[in-house]
Amino acid sequence: MTAPTERFVGIDVSKAALDVHLRPDGTARRFDNTPDGISALVAWVAGLAPTLVVLEATGGYESAAVAALSLQGLPVSLVNPERARDFAGALGRRAKTDELDADVLAQFAERVRPPVRPLAGAGAQELQALVARRNQLIEMRTMESNRLATAARPVRRSIEAILRVLEKEIGKADGELAKAIEASPVWRAKDELLQSIPGIGPVTSRTLLADLPELGTLTREQVAALVGVAPVNRDSGRWSGKRFIAGGRAAVRRVLYLGSLAARQGNAVLAAFAERLEKAGKAPKVIRIALARKLVIIANAVLRDQKPWRNLAENGAAAA
Repeated sequence: MTAPTERFVGIDVSKAALDVHLRPDGTARRFDNTPDGISALVAWVAGLAPTLVVLEATGGYESAAVAALSLQGLPVSLVNPERARDFAGALGRRAKTDELDADVLAQFAERVRPPVRPLAGAGAQELQALVARRNQLIEMRTMESNRLATAARPVRRSIEAILRVLEKEIGKADGELAKAIEASPVWRAKDELLQSIPGIGPVTSRTLLADLPELGTLTREQVAALVGVAPVNRDSGRWSGKRFIAGGRAAVRRVLYLGSLAARQGNAVLAAFAERLEKAGKAPKVIRIALARKLVIIANAVLRDQKPWRNLAENGAAAA
């Protein structure tokens, strides 16, 4: 039962506006998604002393509001839009407006109560921005490379010129990432610990630091679920369906997949693990996901215990 004094706030974010719904009394407000509008939002929400404030991750439009609310000391939870959509479907909500979406988020806050995540420090936010930009450049390079493979002669020069520019920008992004890591003793120590794990190189390490700041503070089950590499059951009665993965942080999952391929070559523990799965008849995709899960669990243990991979492996505690 919800205590009479508890209040739950749902905020639907768009480029121009912040639609707010308050439960249980049903109050609705709209604020501009501008510095002045966010200041007014924070002042109004702070006066409510809410139990929980929930927003969806909407590709960056929510960042300023989340930062302002968190810096005010308010309990903010940023949730995956897919979870909110599933919740709305369970409620039978088919209509979709910004106001209704805010109401759904307020109900989600009240009934599900997702955990409050601490706001990343300024250093982490800078690292997140750099990693995100590097990923964007890599995606653009991949698209241009794919076009080059089938391009007619008149446009090849244009594509090749763009590719040269992208290579330079990716090099600059790598340099900025290295500087950001070196500038912080905390980040540098974590980076060295993560890169002590065979299969985790600079790109994977920096993505983990930027996009998985909770690493080292979670259980093995929690970190696997947060990344989206924990198998989800799909059973009913006597029927048992295939396990599958869902949700999680896609950018982290992508680099872990790539890291797992390297780990099979240089990490004896993961190579033996993969061999056992192959002998058991597991599909290649299942093995790849299992290796990614094992890799992030090891990374979590390394940061948790503040010991490099070699020491943990020798003590038999690497996957604890």
